[in-house]
Amino acid sequence: MSPLDSSQNVMKKCSNPEHPHCTFWVLPGENVCAANHPQATIAPSSYDLLTALRSARSEPSATALPHAPAHDAVIQVASSPAPAAAAPRVLTPAAPAAYQPVQAHLHISGFDPRAAGGRQTLKMELRGMSANCAPQLTLRLRSDLIPRGHVQHDFVRTTRGDWRPVFVEFSSRNKEHGQYQIDVEVHSHVDGAVAQKWVCTFVILVPRRDATLTEIHQIFLSTHKNVRVMADDASIARVTGGDGCNLDVTARNAGIAHVDLSAPQGKIDMGFTTIAWDEELIEVDLPAASHCHPHPSQAACLVNAAPEAGEQRQIRLFALEECMLGRFELVDPEADVLLSHFSPDGQDNNGLTRRLSGRHAIIRRSQQGFEIEDVSRYGVLLDGVWPGKHKPVALRLGMRIELSASIKGIVVLSVTALLAHGVILHRIDHGARAECFYLLLPDTQPAPASHLATPQASCLPVLFHRNGGFWHLDKASGKETALAPATALDKLSGFARHNRFASEPYPECWIIRTEGAALCDSTMQTA
Repeated sequence: MSPLDSSQNVMKKCSNPEHPHCTFWVLPGENVCAANHPQATIAPSSYDLLTALRSARSEPSATALPHAPAHDAVIQVASSPAPAAAAPRVLTPAAPAAYQPVQAHLHISGFDPRAAGGRQTLKMELRGMSANCAPQLTLRLRSDLIPRGHVQHDFVRTTRGDWRPVFVEFSSRNKEHGQYQIDVEVHSHVDGAVAQKWVCTFVILVPRRDATLTEIHQIFLSTHKNVRVMADDASIARVTGGDGCNLDVTARNAGIAHVDLSAPQGKIDMGFTTIAWDEELIEVDLPAASHCHPHPSQAACLVNAAPEAGEQRQIRLFALEECMLGRFELVDPEADVLLSHFSPDGQDNNGLTRRLSGRHAIIRRSQQGFEIEDVSRYGVLLDGVWPGKHKPVALRLGMRIELSASIKGIVVLSVTALLAHGVILHRIDHGARAECFYLLLPDTQPAPASHLATPQASCLPVLFHRNGGFWHLDKASGKETALAPATALDKLSGFARHNRFASEPYPECWIIRTEGAALCDSTMQTA
């Protein structure tokens, strides 16, 4: 019998539920493992009680009292106090140490470095998060490995109090081998504003296409201290050699999982590997003024009641990671930016407007800036050339965008500003006096020094989106003002007179719907 199995020195593995992959042994009577993970209090087993009883019987003070019944001797031995020198080893469990709250962290698993140049999926589990945060948290990831450079998911709290895991897909296809950084942000929202924010950064290694498994595993064993080696069902899992490594080895399904850390350099052998690790989340202090916005919205409009020469009646604002351009529909529109044909007589929501697709083109952020992709059945012309369907093209200042390619002149837009946090589009058709568009990235600060704009867009105000709402930036003083229906826009730089803030991107549609509903009600009452 090994010392670990003897009754005098019973050791157990770490039992902290927040660290299931910890394999440090815990000595008898210790309340934390070598990694300082608090251990759950476990009631003594019947074997422990019997062992303590036998030890107590061997001491003189542990004998039964005269004339005591036989069955009372056990009770007297267990309850009577013994001298300090002869105290039994295990009678009651040791008092647990004060439990320290676990630091919030992401448990990342499922990464397989052997899938070089292919599609992979990371499983992210949120652990140790404070109970006073919102029941739904927003997870934002940014990396060159992720399609379009960013992705957003939601952590949702379950009825048990833990968090439903999130699966993030990425691909290293056509990527140069090396290390790629992934930036993580976790937001807790209150009334549409970011109330708490946690951040962390980790690195993913993309190996060479011709790298051997030995080279890949050698790199990961040297950089990750928490490695899980798995093989499925009824097979052999074995670890030999090594010192100070945190390994969890499981064997299943008639396979063999073997890790030899004492072999010569480059001879580490692993089978059926899955690499997992923890990344600590660091809470970032937010300014008190940024915790709320008086009027949260993802889309809005600036309405000019008396536009002068060169001014638009509506400046439509959108704060989306991806902005869909499509056909104007009064009921159940499919797009974010609703476009209709303007003739010399004004807006025409029928006729040529019907030759636009409900989902015609997408404008999104790319690694080089911003790009547009044709997703329609009628096509898009960029500077007079059709790029092809589902082929993103980078936007440039002054680019001419025509919808559609089959019939010219339905809708013609021009890129009048490329900003660090968005794009400004102006119409250059008969709707030029009617509207222009701000397509902004949510929760992104502007950088006026890096703006590229035509004279038409340079006179417009600097707007951005943060904490669920739109803001105005005074370029001279740097003052930030939240935009809401009650905001006096004529006192802000860049705004013309007679401007007001509307809560919807198409406030005229609300008027049409309201008048239509009133007309329908009056018709029904007359009938």
